[in-house]
Amino acid sequence: MEQALNHSAELLVLIFLIITFLMSFIDKVSDWNGNISFLKAHFQNTFVPPLIPVTLIFIVILEALVAVFCSLGLYDIIFENTSNYALIGAIISCIILLIFLIGQRIAKDFDGARNITIYFIVSVFAVFLFQH
Repeated sequence: MEQALNHSAELLVLIFLIITFLMSFIDKVSDWNGNISFLKAHFQNTFVPPLIPVTLIFIVILEALVAVFCSLGLYDIIFENTSNYALIGAIISCIILLIFLIGQRIAKDFDGARNITIYFIVSVFAVFLFQH
């Protein structure tokens, strides 16, 4: 219990990342065709539509990795007093969000790009926390 209290900020950030990326993973996997249709419409006036299925597979894999590494990070912080897995999860979450940001900028969805920034700040903060 003391370990959890001493690392409450780290644990809360990890839980945030797990919820964010696990729910996104579940949504993409459970409604694959709906997501493909939405993304094709979102990027209809760009070069992106032919790349959507491959890119979405890549994103789903990365989101699963974030959930796994951040979950392992919870265990490591509480029981092993290390944050190596948490750091890997946080870095992958930043990579995903940068991919999303590029996509929103290509689609000229500037509000969507701005909203990604909020998640990116949390992810970069997590990287900072786990590097020390």
